[in-house]
Amino acid sequence: MPILVVGSVAFDALQTPFGKVDRCIGGSATYFSVAASFFTEVALVAVVGDDFSEADASIFEGRNIDVSGLQRIPGEKTFFWSGEYGYDLNVAKTRDTQLNVFANFKPELSDSQRNADVLFLANIQPELQLDVLHQQEKRPRIVALDTMNLWIDIKRDALERVFREVDLIIINEAEVRQFTKEANLIKGARSILALGPQTLVIKRGEYGVLMVTKDAVFAAPAYPLENVFDPTGAGDTFAGGFLGYLGSRSELTDRELRRAIIFGSVLASFTVEKFSLDRLREITLRDVYERYQDFRTLTHFDDHEA
Repeated sequence: MPILVVGSVAFDALQTPFGKVDRCIGGSATYFSVAASFFTEVALVAVVGDDFSEADASIFEGRNIDVSGLQRIPGEKTFFWSGEYGYDLNVAKTRDTQLNVFANFKPELSDSQRNADVLFLANIQPELQLDVLHQQEKRPRIVALDTMNLWIDIKRDALERVFREVDLIIINEAEVRQFTKEANLIKGARSILALGPQTLVIKRGEYGVLMVTKDAVFAAPAYPLENVFDPTGAGDTFAGGFLGYLGSRSELTDRELRRAIIFGSVLASFTVEKFSLDRLREITLRDVYERYQDFRTLTHFDDHEA
């Protein structure tokens, strides 16, 4: 099993300066699995209510996504989040959160799910992240996680325990500063790496991505877009593209990590062009590779000649 993702499948209600939608597909595991499936097979573990219809589930159809781990709870409703963005699209204002079936989510993995090659612990409670990791029969080749400011606020000790057991952390720059109390991102990254992870990938929204390892620092800009419609799910899409590409490679080298950063950024750039996963529904792997090449042109420069 190449990649196992455990996280949320949800409904969102969104408002941005460019439009509004009252109900659309969302959730960290949804964005991640769709993005990762461009490169490799994905097994999804999540929970929904019986309001999640077959039409809603069609987002997973025709892709390399195993949804046997998507549990449906009769008589219950799916996790719901409502958010609003102003002209600063880096900041979302939460209007409503209804955990519904997600409130009692406690993943119990199948035998095949306990043998993941790559494990992504999406943004869920750190105790659940640790429990999923400990259900693995052997250590996955890559263990990665995402988190959020809420868990840093109310479950810092549990989150630190998970940090100590993973290989790779995907986190945004505000969360690095919040967790470490360091204003400087590089210093903050170094203090998190000292806990045990090998790689820290820092999401910086419209300013791109910063990757810090014990030996190197790599920075990539965001892909420049004229039309940014809805940033919801961009970070989860980035994680899916990043780990999906790594999951398709036999070796985890610095060169492959850097390529993965660009592929993750490419997938995220498509996501923000429309609401929900509507843009990801439209594109093909060829589109991804074409924008990857555009990214190379964007960032290329020649050596200086004295």
